[in-house]
Amino acid sequence: MSDGQTKNAALTTALAFHYQVLIGLDKCFSFEDGQTVWFEKDGDVSLISSDITESSQTEVKNYAAPLTDHHENLWKTLKNWLAPEFNHIQYGVLILHTTQSFGVTTSLKDWNSQSPEQRLEVLRNIFSDRTEDQLNAEKPSEIIRIQKEVMLNSAESELKSILGKIILHVEADDLDVLRQNFCTKLDGFIPVANRQAFTEGLIGFIYEQASNTDWTIEKNLFNQKKESLTARWGPTLFTIPDFNNRNAAEDEVEIYVSQLFARKIIEIEYGDVLPEAIGNWLELRNSLIEELNGYPQFRATVHRYREQWIRQFSAKHRTASRKQGNLTAISQDLYDQLTSESPFGIDGYLSPDFVFRNGLIHDLMDDEDLQLRWKVKQ
Repeated sequence: MSDGQTKNAALTTALAFHYQVLIGLDKCFSFEDGQTVWFEKDGDVSLISSDITESSQTEVKNYAAPLTDHHENLWKTLKNWLAPEFNHIQYGVLILHTTQSFGVTTSLKDWNSQSPEQRLEVLRNIFSDRTEDQLNAEKPSEIIRIQKEVMLNSAESELKSILGKIILHVEADDLDVLRQNFCTKLDGFIPVANRQAFTEGLIGFIYEQASNTDWTIEKNLFNQKKESLTARWGPTLFTIPDFNNRNAAEDEVEIYVSQLFARKIIEIEYGDVLPEAIGNWLELRNSLIEELNGYPQFRATVHRYREQWIRQFSAKHRTASRKQGNLTAISQDLYDQLTSESPFGIDGYLSPDFVFRNGLIHDLMDDEDLQLRWKVKQ
């Protein structure tokens, strides 16, 4: 095998192992009292509970090809679960967790709703596809050897007992989707900017629990680690930043005069207010928006404030459009009215700063999809 092939094989193995760890991590998030997660105990991931019916053993598989009647995934897993060294009595559920979808013509599609007797009949029908020549070949294929061992060398009572516990979890999320779903669980819990550090800390904790004898994650220890990481990476009390209410410098005006909100001010021939407008917009963008990334509750407050202001603006714009006179002057008056009146408060931000409110106005004007304009038409 070439060095490239060796590296690729090692990478594939590492990614598969990481996928297995994420499956175990997901189980840790739904821990109940007295439960533990084991890695590599009887297979990939085991959930041990004082109630055997709640205990499960999961084989985690990543295949591109569909799950067909004769696919090795099911048969190899059956063989492992039938092995004398595997004590299935301690598990109420045996899960084959695979990224595969069912094959178009497979007999396995109704598996999860079938009785042990029906499942056994399905396997017998699949096995009956094999010809005498295939079964008696001097060197049968590996899958045929496995099928013979499962169907011919297993006690029927034992086989039925195991079949009754098996759940086929097909079309399982791949590694990327699993990561995304994990991050989704952190919404409102860990700020976006801190999620990678939080996740790495938790996964690192999982790996640290491995020893020469076992690899076990206990509920209490997991919760303690999660709480300590949350204390470090979770949201802190949000404090509205102070605003300087500064005008933009000449070079800043030159840079940002092409922004949509600035062009809308120029459209009403009100260039005198550009330094103040650009300054407010920059303060909001630079000091507030960045900090809001980690505070979903305040983000929701800002969203509500935006929606309420748009409704107010629309009503006042309609009123201005009914006025008679110079439309440019009316548009400028509308601008002055809306940027100089006292900002209204909202639950979560009762006394907004002028810079916050006006910066938010210009940010809304900068949104092409909203189609807001200062210019009044009759």
